[in-house]
Amino acid sequence: MDRFSLENKNIVVTGASSGIGHHFAGVLAEAGANVVLGARRLEKIEERVEEVCASGGRAVGLCLDVLDRSSISSFLDAAEEAYGPVDVVINNAGVESGAKIYTDIDEEDWDRVLNTNLKSVWQISKMFTERVEKNEQKGGNIINVTSTAAFRTIKGQFPYAVSKAALVRATEVMALEGARFGIRVNSLAPGYILTDVSRGLLESERGDRLRKGIPMRRYGNFEDLDGPLLLLASDASAYMSGATLVVDGGHICAEL
Repeated sequence: MDRFSLENKNIVVTGASSGIGHHFAGVLAEAGANVVLGARRLEKIEERVEEVCASGGRAVGLCLDVLDRSSISSFLDAAEEAYGPVDVVINNAGVESGAKIYTDIDEEDWDRVLNTNLKSVWQISKMFTERVEKNEQKGGNIINVTSTAAFRTIKGQFPYAVSKAALVRATEVMALEGARFGIRVNSLAPGYILTDVSRGLLESERGDRLRKGIPMRRYGNFEDLDGPLLLLASDASAYMSGATLVVDGGHICAEL
């Protein structure tokens, strides 16, 4: 089990003010990591930091706008100041465009989703890699949070699905090119996860039909992602790079 330990690992999580990133902060800290939470809503992050620290974990919260290059740079600098060189970057920040088909999407929708879900991952990962080189670290670890929307075609998810599918391929290319720096790159693809935001849909009549399309006949909970997260973030996955772990109850294997 020591291989799954994150003791003395410095880990940054983007989009950590709510949802999956908010949950990940506690999981990582419990495994021994020094966690740096980043998001625009600093008050939400500070609340989560207090919860993590009250449970015996180590965490700090920093303001981060993944659409702003200078904000990303300042965030990574501040993370280093807090705990030392960053070991793991979890690119979790993401947005959707709402239930719009491609003819209803405007340029603003497209840019907001693609820039948040894809461009920011490239920029953060690029700056992280530069710091790994500068600090002469032995290597690093990047985890991109994608989605099963990358693999299944569903109406009303046009820019979101495109961005997440591109992120899967970006993970593969980054793994190939990041190896020279000793950097591993993998991605985590959750299926339908029951959250405060998704609960309205997933517990509706339409949601019941969606649930029945999942072989395991249930939606995922945040806790279902804990094991895959710890695998990717720890040395237990030391020989993994370019992989995407799908956590969806078998949904992508089901008939459409």
